[in-house]
Amino acid sequence: MSNEGEEDRHPSPPKRQLSPSPDTTRPTKLPKSEPPRVPAEQSETAMGQRNPGLQRYLVAVEYIGTRFSGSQKQPTCRTVVGALEEAFQKFIGQPVPVHCSSRTDAGVHALSNVCHVDVERISKRKPGEVLPPHDPGVVRRAVNHFLQKNEGDIMVTDVRCVPPDFHARFKALERTYHYRILSGPEPLSAFEKDRSWHVPEDLDIAAMKRACSILVGHHDFSSFRAAGCQANSPMRTLDELAVTELLPALYFPSIMERSSTKLLDLDACRSFSTSSDASDVKTVKSESGQEFGHRPRHCCFVVTVRARSFLYHQVRLMVGVLKSVGIGDLTVSDVERILDAKTVTAASPMAPACGLYLGNVKYDLP
Repeated sequence: MSNEGEEDRHPSPPKRQLSPSPDTTRPTKLPKSEPPRVPAEQSETAMGQRNPGLQRYLVAVEYIGTRFSGSQKQPTCRTVVGALEEAFQKFIGQPVPVHCSSRTDAGVHALSNVCHVDVERISKRKPGEVLPPHDPGVVRRAVNHFLQKNEGDIMVTDVRCVPPDFHARFKALERTYHYRILSGPEPLSAFEKDRSWHVPEDLDIAAMKRACSILVGHHDFSSFRAAGCQANSPMRTLDELAVTELLPALYFPSIMERSSTKLLDLDACRSFSTSSDASDVKTVKSESGQEFGHRPRHCCFVVTVRARSFLYHQVRLMVGVLKSVGIGDLTVSDVERILDAKTVTAASPMAPACGLYLGNVKYDLP
């Protein structure tokens, strides 16, 4: 498994194998550990008829990707699908395949990835007797029970019964990714390690927003397509590409902010954090001028990308370009030039996997 994040290798059309690229700098491709690409809605018996006792569940999961070698099952590595299949097997007493909506590579996190699984409920007292399907709440609690016995970095957040032909990957209407950047010279907090990309320089968010407007819409994204991409076409439609400045996730109010009625106002919080304390508040200051034991805060930027599907490493390549614009290495005109070049060699270095989060997979649920 490559150590580089793979936010997507799930274009809408069926995949075909591309010839290996002679470029020796290409990312290491994921091993082909998936079973043959037969639509999972065809969970059928050898006679060609679907087992009427099977219930298909749509399962939403969140996970910290740091200790996973990606989402796809691999024989010798810990993966998201592998952890889920192990938990389901302990729950129902027999192995079942888990099919993910979106592939993520090592180090990439998920606020909500989605998979589907077919479960047949067999009586433990009378082996062979098929019982009514489990309630979705029972499935969620039972699977989480076994997941939490291990690393505790993956959790089922929702379960729903769906028809037997509902496929977590092919029925997805759009996917949303978020990328977190923390800007500032101070080293990252231990709480942020492997959770965001640390950029020491200040970022020009206005320039980054103008660059986003160049990339939104329907384009040939060959310049944002890593070697090894198996998509038939580089054409993709970005429904949203936006950058937002937010309070850091692990944000705790200072004394002055706690006394303010504008606690959620970002500008007000900034002014308090950079101003002197009130005269009636006695604090001990370090040599740097900060209150002793309090580290300076980073500026937190989140890049949000939304589309039906993405090319291999497309999101991280786009974030790399936006970061270059933010620190002044590229101009907005350069972004247009990179897009028109239609070659990944024109793009900036790819953003690391640690800041990428699969945020949401949208469906038209029955």
